[in-house]
Amino acid sequence: MDFLKIVHISCAVLSLSGFALRGAWRWRGLPWLQARVTRVLPHVVDSTLLAAGIALALRDQQYPFVHPWLTAKLIALVLYIVLGSIALKYGKTPHRRALAFGAAILVFFYIIAVAITRRATLGWL
Repeated sequence: MDFLKIVHISCAVLSLSGFALRGAWRWRGLPWLQARVTRVLPHVVDSTLLAAGIALALRDQQYPFVHPWLTAKLIALVLYIVLGSIALKYGKTPHRRALAFGAAILVFFYIIAVAITRRATLGWL
């Protein structure tokens, strides 16, 4: 496995782990969500994840809107970001935040499934 792919996969694991941790902190009402490192580190990890993904796409000459599986990953990424924002910040009720959190996790696993199968459908079902 090459370096770019290792960076991309490692950042994906860190991103999901960090999101799950921040979700647990949010659920428990812990103040650690307001810490500077908690607010900055996810952006560093997610930016590195995105940069590695773009580099992989350019290197392998596979582009969104040309390859359906990559288009699906991109659309799902936007949905994951929106759901994550609702889960951690903008959800008005605990119920909405919990639903958004669960949906974001499901979307993340969909992104992983698409990356593995290179199929935009729900191929793992």
